[in-house]
Amino acid sequence: MSTADSPRREVAPGAPPAGGNELRPHHLHRVRAVRQQQGISLRCAARRLKLTVEQVTNLEKDTADMPLSMLYQWQNLLDVPLVDLLVDGDGPLSEPILKRARMVRIMKTAAAIRDMAHSDPIKRMAHMLVEQLIEIMPELKEISPWHAIGQRRTMDEVGRIAEHPVPDSLFGDALYH
Repeated sequence: MSTADSPRREVAPGAPPAGGNELRPHHLHRVRAVRQQQGISLRCAARRLKLTVEQVTNLEKDTADMPLSMLYQWQNLLDVPLVDLLVDGDGPLSEPILKRARMVRIMKTAAAIRDMAHSDPIKRMAHMLVEQLIEIMPELKEISPWHAIGQRRTMDEVGRIAEHPVPDSLFGDALYH
């Protein structure tokens, strides 16, 4: 039986097209790519979305069927047009989003230099660079520097050990001596 003679298969809306792609997952969004390009850490995204890091990691999977309300939350967090979070073929992100992501990374670097500089001339130059970047793109004023040693937690946040405690049984009798 040739393919022309084979019966047509009904396909559910949103399902990947037939023709050998049934095993390949259908990509639904680009949230992870945009978050990474914007320089926002998983922990920061989780904190701002009021979710756990594990939940954010699962939502970011490009095959995750995310509700529209959650996509709007991501749009707000990443400060990008909603269309840039959706998959439109396999092309790159739009040019404005790529430019913004590059500016954010430059600002993070300039702010880190400003904060870590030990000599006054370097501090002045870094401060001037930060001010010039803000002049070009005022929204960069809210961008924090790269973290030198991980990301600081607020007093309301707990570490991974609190989210995934280690059972006492792993320590044997050592805890009681």
